[in-house]
Amino acid sequence: AKKTVSDEQNSVAHSDVESGLIFLGLQGMIDPPRASAIAAVQACQTAGIQVKMITGDHIATAKAIARRMGFRKTKHNRELVAYTGAQLAAMDKNELAEAVEAGSVFARVAPEQKLRLVEALQLQGEIVAMTGDGVNDAPALKQADIGIAMGSGTEVSKEAADMILTDDNFASIESAVEEGRSVYKNLLKAISFILPVNGGESMTILLSTLLGRELPILSLQILWLNMLNSITMTVPLAFEPKSIGVMQQQPRSANEPLLTGNRIKRIIAISLYNWTIIFGMFEWVRQSDWGTIELARTMAIQALVMGRIFYLLSLSQLLPSLIAKFSGSKEEVSGAPALAVGIVLAILLQIVFANSPFINRIFETAPMNLDQWLICFGVALPMIGVALSVNRFDPPN
Repeated sequence: AKKTVSDEQNSVAHSDVESGLIFLGLQGMIDPPRASAIAAVQACQTAGIQVKMITGDHIATAKAIARRMGFRKTKHNRELVAYTGAQLAAMDKNELAEAVEAGSVFARVAPEQKLRLVEALQLQGEIVAMTGDGVNDAPALKQADIGIAMGSGTEVSKEAADMILTDDNFASIESAVEEGRSVYKNLLKAISFILPVNGGESMTILLSTLLGRELPILSLQILWLNMLNSITMTVPLAFEPKSIGVMQQQPRSANEPLLTGNRIKRIIAISLYNWTIIFGMFEWVRQSDWGTIELARTMAIQALVMGRIFYLLSLSQLLPSLIAKFSGSKEEVSGAPALAVGIVLAILLQIVFANSPFINRIFETAPMNLDQWLICFGVALPMIGVALSVNRFDPPN
């Protein structure tokens, strides 16, 4: 707007702009959210993560931005629910608990109210991550389970936070959640592999000692098996790429133990079958006309390693990716190249273990012919059925 005044006027008072102005036009300004932030909000909500906006902006502005970012209506309300700081100030503890659960947007919020909102969510058992960049965000950042300061924020907010978002990009938080879920899943897979594998060996040694029988596996051979597991199987399993659907799953309970009841059942079932492979193969070869004790131990170890490979495939993403590839499926599936290399390396090492004269002398093993290799393969093959049965009540992926 404009207004013409006399040349003698050298100051402007409030009364000068109250009337007599000529309208020239209206300009609107908006700071739209990044496309990556919109996609990240959608991904978080699909993953069961509630995204809430706490801002000092006007409630109309906050709701408009929330709608643009794709904030979903809560399960309790058909409309996007927003509250102002004035409304929060008038609420008691119970009312605030209901509001923080139902609401997605909180506008014109004072610093102390941010802290109250975080505490209200935590009292309901929620794990709270909060972002902030100012001095007034520090108390809430400190209280949150994961305080996330912006890289461009104040030093006070960075000191109060648990982590710093160097690129100031919300999408980085979604990527961190995805990576964390993948690491945790791989940790569970490694535990599900290592414990039953070692459990079968331990049962073999314990029962053989208690029964006064010859050991089906010698201590040096156990060292070989443990080294083989660590290098060729466990390490690649722990570094499997993230699965495609990891962000389509709901969050696990914060109180969920590593060893759940179903996982303990898995460990017991696979340990028993590993023990059956070792003890059964050793005794069968030992009692045969052609079997020496060295050959019996060698075949028991080879059958055990083959069974481990089958079990490993049931835990990893390698088998589904191979099936999808050779069946011509267009569905995107994560591969596991490191694990494929590890399995090939394990097979080559086991061939050397059985057929190298030098290794035979050190580890007290014996060479095997083709028929004996096939026998070991046949004994180990039922592990596929056992593993798939276990996967029904304790899915690895």
